[in-house]
Amino acid sequence: MSGEANQEKFTQIMEVRLGATSSEGGTRERTFTVGGARGFPFLGQGYTAGHQPLIALEICDDPRTWSPIVLRHAGDLAEDVGAWAAAAETTFGADMVRLSFTSTRQRGFDDFASLGTTMEEVIGATKNPLIVEGSSEPKIDSEVYRRIGEAAEGERILLGTAEADRYRSVAASALAYGHAVVAQTPIDINLAKQLNILLHETGLPPERIIIDPYTGALGYGFEYSYSVMERIRLVALQGDADLACPMISSAIDSLNVKEVRDAEPGSLDEVAIRWEFYAAFSALIAGAEIVCVRHPGTVTLLREARAALREGSHSQEGAYGDESA
Repeated sequence: MSGEANQEKFTQIMEVRLGATSSEGGTRERTFTVGGARGFPFLGQGYTAGHQPLIALEICDDPRTWSPIVLRHAGDLAEDVGAWAAAAETTFGADMVRLSFTSTRQRGFDDFASLGTTMEEVIGATKNPLIVEGSSEPKIDSEVYRRIGEAAEGERILLGTAEADRYRSVAASALAYGHAVVAQTPIDINLAKQLNILLHETGLPPERIIIDPYTGALGYGFEYSYSVMERIRLVALQGDADLACPMISSAIDSLNVKEVRDAEPGSLDEVAIRWEFYAAFSALIAGAEIVCVRHPGTVTLLREARAALREGSHSQEGAYGDESA
């Protein structure tokens, strides 16, 4: 059966637009739209692949808990979050920066004013849409997400992370300041659907939700993550509107697994990059529209792999159009 005939049976994945240009009230030089597929990615002629998947480089505002492998590579950049964010785009070639406010994870955090300052610094240093991770502590969620959302008002950032037991503060900030939301659940298709329904009930429209099904490291649960991502996408294509959202994947444990920690010093970077790359690459194949990594070397490999996959399916109609505004 032809690709055209197959995709006629499929529901289109929701499109989510990230970033806002000056004409839209923001400062981004580019915007990205993710989603829009009517099938799994890279299937070849006849399948509408939607928009090009994106590669995000993760950075943080407090590097004390960050991977020492990444910090060694980043050097002085890790002490200047604005410079680190700028390098992620211009030097390392990432499509997006994913800023993690690790400072909020330190015991007794109460420096809420610093969140707005850091947010403004990163916005000023970058040109593309941003992904921002706030608090992981329910007691401070409301203030953390308010400060981040307010500082980024008009920029249409992707704000995370909403979870089943702590989604209201994230949703409230997104609604108040015009952002999209990362909805994360622990590798379970039914929980992913339930969380999206809860977010809809807050008033957040589906075109502002991106699913994070949670991704384990390769060999440490990723196989199950992969199968759940495929199931989410297949059920969405078959007509489940509550799951017809783009997906984001970040195998953040990849640089901390035993195989990476025990690598010989001379090959540590290579092993770390490969371990992270194969998890992110597999997530792209499973249908992730955004993959997030922490080692700049992984970004390079992923860009090469994405280009090769696009070239292989170049003849398919409607695949991977221009992402700039």
